[in-house]
Amino acid sequence: MRRTRARRGVAALALALVVAACGSDDGGDASATTATAGPAATTATTAVAAATTVSPPVVSGTVTVYTGRSESLVKPILDEFAAATGVKIELRTGDSGELGALLLTEGKGSPADLFFSQDAGALGAVSKAGLLAALPADVVAAVPAGYAATDGTWVGLSGRARVVVYNPTAAPSPPDTIDELLEPQWKGRIGFAPTNASWQSFVTALRVLRGDDGAKAWLERFAAQQPKAYERNGAVRDAVNSGEMALGLVNHYYLYELIAAKGQAAAVARNQFMAAGDPGGLVNVAGVGVLKSAKNPDAALALVRYLQSAKGQTYFAEKTFEYPLSAGVAAFGDLPALSALRPPAIDLADLDSLAATQDLLASVGLLTK
Repeated sequence: MRRTRARRGVAALALALVVAACGSDDGGDASATTATAGPAATTATTAVAAATTVSPPVVSGTVTVYTGRSESLVKPILDEFAAATGVKIELRTGDSGELGALLLTEGKGSPADLFFSQDAGALGAVSKAGLLAALPADVVAAVPAGYAATDGTWVGLSGRARVVVYNPTAAPSPPDTIDELLEPQWKGRIGFAPTNASWQSFVTALRVLRGDDGAKAWLERFAAQQPKAYERNGAVRDAVNSGEMALGLVNHYYLYELIAAKGQAAAVARNQFMAAGDPGGLVNVAGVGVLKSAKNPDAALALVRYLQSAKGQTYFAEKTFEYPLSAGVAAFGDLPALSALRPPAIDLADLDSLAATQDLLASVGLLTK
């Protein structure tokens, strides 16, 4: 009977993650693919030893990575690891929710060694199913408190802050709380991307912080503001930048993507970081966990350490404009320091109930399912 209930629980978690998978982040690759990264060599090099203060063992063989990050984003840094160590990388990409559900379905028989998720919610679901191994204490301690699992089964690699992107002409005094977004002057002037995973993670955090009733009350008032829905966060940013919208709800790095693509002069819009503790200032993470069933756990852990190294952290800071989480690597450009942000106090693993979030959004007319 207990085994039956346990199987049903895992199946329910898998279903919830599959339902949640329809709201992917812009950087995710919606179709799962398999690729091989990097040439073979014979031994680990000093590049990996320098990645952390603890020298990893000599590693070899193959590491199978399931990742919710796009192949074009992660393959270059995985190629560097492969070249440095001789470890062959088998890469399966897809939506983080879909891959998390696959891991739950595969269980101990999964070929995956490492789960590299786009968000903490999928990591939390896989961890709660008991599929992730505890990471060494120094790996967990390499990131600030709150950006790793409380039980040490996963660790964040890079962070993204929710912000209000605003047009200074249309919104010279932008709001810095989500409740100020409900003021009359913003009616019809807010853009958002309802199917985006980061928006849905924000709503999930709102449910955790204010309860389902409190979240529903806010969402009903937000819907009454007649916000304009866009397919992607980049389109929200562009609408704000052009003055079509006064405000937009996005992640911080979309503004930096515009600057990188078109130059500082083309970026009229600005980011408003949120007030201390406001749910709208959620900082979510992309992170990793090693499977208990990993066939090559030593090499998988060496990869985690490499991604935490200065080289790995600098890569993500400069490639995605996300916040590096390991000490010693500065945030990109004029971004405020991670330590200066004051996000809401929340266990990021609790962001795993995206299916319930989507039901709530649909019930208030903010999402078509």
